[in-house]
Amino acid sequence: MKVDYLIVGAGFTGATLAERLASIGKRVLVVDRRDHIGGNAYDEHTEDGILVHRYGPHIFHTNSKKVFAYLSRFTEWRPYFHRVQAVVEGKAVPLPFSLATLRALFSERVADKLEEKLIARYGYGARVPILKLKEEEDPDLRFLAEYVYRNVFEGYTLKQWGVRPEELSPSVTGRVPVLVSYDTRYFQDAYQAMPKEGYTALFRRMLAHPNIKLLLKADWKEVEGEVRFDRLIFTGPIDEFFGYLYGPLPYRSLHFRLERHSVAWFQEVGTVNYPNEYPYTRVTEFKHLTGQAYLPHTLLCYEYPEAYESGRNEPYYPVPKEENEERYRLYLEEARKLKEVYFAGRLGDYRYYNMDQAVARALKLFEEIAHG
Repeated sequence: MKVDYLIVGAGFTGATLAERLASIGKRVLVVDRRDHIGGNAYDEHTEDGILVHRYGPHIFHTNSKKVFAYLSRFTEWRPYFHRVQAVVEGKAVPLPFSLATLRALFSERVADKLEEKLIARYGYGARVPILKLKEEEDPDLRFLAEYVYRNVFEGYTLKQWGVRPEELSPSVTGRVPVLVSYDTRYFQDAYQAMPKEGYTALFRRMLAHPNIKLLLKADWKEVEGEVRFDRLIFTGPIDEFFGYLYGPLPYRSLHFRLERHSVAWFQEVGTVNYPNEYPYTRVTEFKHLTGQAYLPHTLLCYEYPEAYESGRNEPYYPVPKEENEERYRLYLEEARKLKEVYFAGRLGDYRYYNMDQAVARALKLFEEIAHG
């Protein structure tokens, strides 16, 4: 077989690049070692009809009109605002920590004072990273920062990443800020919705172009000798591609436990976080995400973070620490020596991308390739 592009990985990055390249007449082969398309966004129906995200909850949100318009060609959307609660001192309260959370946890007098100071210092609507709030000189704001850090942030980070918050890049620690407003949505992006028929249906349409061939349950190295191609796009782990030349890059992994209940609803919101109690970090009720309110039963997903071990589990999150970034830069230098090989995606770029960021990165790479 002869193709113009061999793309390794059928997730958001690989599928976007495959569709775009096929649209300009390029012949593309997409190879994935799993038995399905969609990468970690893959979803499927259980026997009793609930649409489950096999690799944990994926909630789509973006501020990019371009990304939303692009994906809208392959799916209809169901408007959805994700809401999350965190169990703090035995009480389920809104997350991110907002003025609404403040009122749920503190007396009216204390909440009034803290709200007034937050608004005066940052302005209504601000998103304040917790580590920034910890640097405040005002004793009341510092008290609040320490409370949020201890009860919401520290334990969750230790479970999720296996390191203290101060050891991580601000790109992670800034993801769960203190929100100076009463907006209880988990995200504040301009576009928030879920694919009406699920992510797998979206991917199926993306990859339906006649110029795209798909090969699942296959290692790309096994295919390499049998397929002739002009260019390679690799969305797997960049350290794996280079045979761990500079040692393995650390990733965090997850495992999941599903629990069925014969009730219509189990939780008030889509996800409940457990920063301090229990070995799991969060519990997601898929029906909130999928809109399947008509079903008389429900399904919960318990999420347990763990270290990544090659061959035993999946690499989900690059660990954004400076020492890891230094090692990644060594691999990046190796990548720059290769002609006609491109790396992209969470694992290829060693970046903690959201879904929309992965699509944006793929669209940008396509423009570079097409006009390069």
